[in-house]
Amino acid sequence: MAKFNVPVMVLGGAWALALSALFSPTAEAAADGPKVIMLTQVGCQFIESEDGVDLGFKPKSAKDCETINARTGKERLTKAKVLSLKPGKYIFRVLNKDVPYELGFWLRNSDYDWRNPLHKLTKTNISGGGLYQGKSGDYEVELKEGEYLYSCPLNPTPNYSLVVKG
Repeated sequence: MAKFNVPVMVLGGAWALALSALFSPTAEAAADGPKVIMLTQVGCQFIESEDGVDLGFKPKSAKDCETINARTGKERLTKAKVLSLKPGKYIFRVLNKDVPYELGFWLRNSDYDWRNPLHKLTKTNISGGGLYQGKSGDYEVELKEGEYLYSCPLNPTPNYSLVVKG
């Protein structure tokens, strides 16, 4: 890609950012970069996983979600959308829309066992917290063909399915 001498610092703000991205050598790499998957958490669920429907749960703590999921989780999973992706690099952008306590995200192979030291070396396992009300976080991962689960242990949500195949 050709480089241009453009005084982007003079432009400032969004224009400077847009022009620097356009004329930087990383602009091509960004086009081939990870695909972003948006997931929205509300009380005890991921909206996109349950057909885009906010079921209206209003938990005040994780314990409330445990009670709700014990009552409704199994049936909800039979209707839940299985996320289907191709192998590749992804960023899961997870938003805590309106849950009044800290949330997180956990993506792992469907047969992952955190107690197995070999799984920690050979299986996919990404997780993190710090998603307070109105905040989002990015979780980057390269997915190979296989079956995965994703959830939020802090909310807690059901274990939703993700299938990766080429």
